[in-house]
Amino acid sequence: MTTNAILQMGVYLVALVALGIPLGQYMARVYGGTSRIADRILGPLEHGLYRLAGVDPKREQNWKEYAASVLLFSLVGVLFVYALLRLQGALPLDPDGMTAVNEAGSFSVATSFVSNTNWQWYSGEATISYLTQMLGLTVQNFVSAATGMAVLVALVRGITRKQTDQVGNFWVDLTRSTLHVLLPLSILFALFLVSQGVVQTFDPHASARLLDPTVDGDGASVVQQLLARGPAASQIAIKQLGTNGGGFFNVNSAHPFENPNALTNFFEMLAILLIPAALCFTFGEMVKDRRQGWAIFAAMTVLFVACLVPTFVAEQGGNPRFADLGIDASASSLQSGGNMEGKEVRYGITNSVIWAVATTSASNGSVNAMHDSFTPLGGMVPMWLMQLGEVVFGGVGCGLYGMLLFVFVAVFIAGLMVGRTPEYLGKKIEAFDMKMASIGILVPTVLILVATAIACSTEEGVGALANPGAHGFSEILYAMSSVGGNNGSAFAGLTASGTLYATIQGLVMLGSRFVLIVAVLAIAGNLAKKKSVPASPGTMPTHTPLFVGLLVGTVVLVGALSFIPALALGPIVEHLQMIAR
Repeated sequence: MTTNAILQMGVYLVALVALGIPLGQYMARVYGGTSRIADRILGPLEHGLYRLAGVDPKREQNWKEYAASVLLFSLVGVLFVYALLRLQGALPLDPDGMTAVNEAGSFSVATSFVSNTNWQWYSGEATISYLTQMLGLTVQNFVSAATGMAVLVALVRGITRKQTDQVGNFWVDLTRSTLHVLLPLSILFALFLVSQGVVQTFDPHASARLLDPTVDGDGASVVQQLLARGPAASQIAIKQLGTNGGGFFNVNSAHPFENPNALTNFFEMLAILLIPAALCFTFGEMVKDRRQGWAIFAAMTVLFVACLVPTFVAEQGGNPRFADLGIDASASSLQSGGNMEGKEVRYGITNSVIWAVATTSASNGSVNAMHDSFTPLGGMVPMWLMQLGEVVFGGVGCGLYGMLLFVFVAVFIAGLMVGRTPEYLGKKIEAFDMKMASIGILVPTVLILVATAIACSTEEGVGALANPGAHGFSEILYAMSSVGGNNGSAFAGLTASGTLYATIQGLVMLGSRFVLIVAVLAIAGNLAKKKSVPASPGTMPTHTPLFVGLLVGTVVLVGALSFIPALALGPIVEHLQMIAR
């Protein structure tokens, strides 16, 4: 580890905590209905939206009604985005003449953005019109993120309430998440991005004359370069803050029009984890025990740093095969050294590694470097983070409720070890809760592995690869882990625009997202009905370093048991091939 890398990583984590604590406290007041600032500024608009939609904000729902609202709202979102993609060629705000997207591609994109995955098989600047980007994709960036936050709040209510079947009102939670949290932050962040040079315009693509004319593949002279533009800043702001990750341009945040300089790079990286980290402190406030939020935050941070360090070491160590070719990959005053393949020279290895680990731990999926070009072990860590279930900070809302499932499992294991009925914050964790937690944890795992097996066993699946052998397998496994974890980042090297991948991945994205949501809401409803059990001398404290260690061990153990065999066939064997002499 270099001093520069340690300093940058330290500044990043300090800034995350410094901003996360006040934001988390603010969100707790928003969901508790006690935020004077939110009510004073946006309260009239919020209540106007309720009247317009015919929603009674005082009427709460049981978990089944809450789940039905989530599923119905998401279904409408899928149909709406699908229709936009199929009809965009006949709709306005299409100055570059984008045509309709095919059926399989439209299904993949619609399910991707509604499930907060934002997996992209396409080049945004060459496929999607401005209207579809704004009315379809950007809107879903807001509401899919708000849906995850709403489900988390319902689970927290289930933990804190007693002897009731009410877990809140989805439409109220959705509105508050969007109006009081995501929208204000996104407006401020978008203005900052525009001030730094990120494009925000309705003008069509621009043409610039090349200083050094060249020829194309047919030998024809090329003297003009087409520069893609569009209303990008507004989508980039929410893509980061909402852990969406879908790029306006094909190369995502490696593009200078999305991420122009070191300052935007730092704040975009910070935005990826800001709300997921802040929600840990929101949780502590809502359960009236800040230590509980700090314990979960500590477990996430331990896992994050434990993944950050080896990824940096692998990338800074570089590829030993380069030395055999006479290439000097050592760090010096003239070069960063290490493995710079696939990385922006503007950001170097440290910022590429922080981004890669942050984006895959947070189910964000945006990239400022190509993970396909990382070393085998450097690329394995981001892949494994997704396979853990996106609970190391994770997506907004869904990361924390996913981690709470592991908390229930850890508490249950601890209870079995000492012969006591497991308890968490005064609620007994019983058979039904464990069944639902197991479904939420294992269903995405099964979907990832089954989808990988199908792709590897079909001619179309293997034919979409650009690389053979272990690395080709890693590309398929990474892609399925990405959609199964609702992440959306890609290893590259895999052409996923065909019918097979579009269909399988669309189904995996829907299954991973909504099976987990229903399981979480079922737990919320079951916990809300229970009495609160007072703590006793035999109650295991869940805010201590011991419990943090147990929680980390539970997450790692489940991830290791589930995916180590598959990883051994891909990045691990590729690493052995790389270092073999």
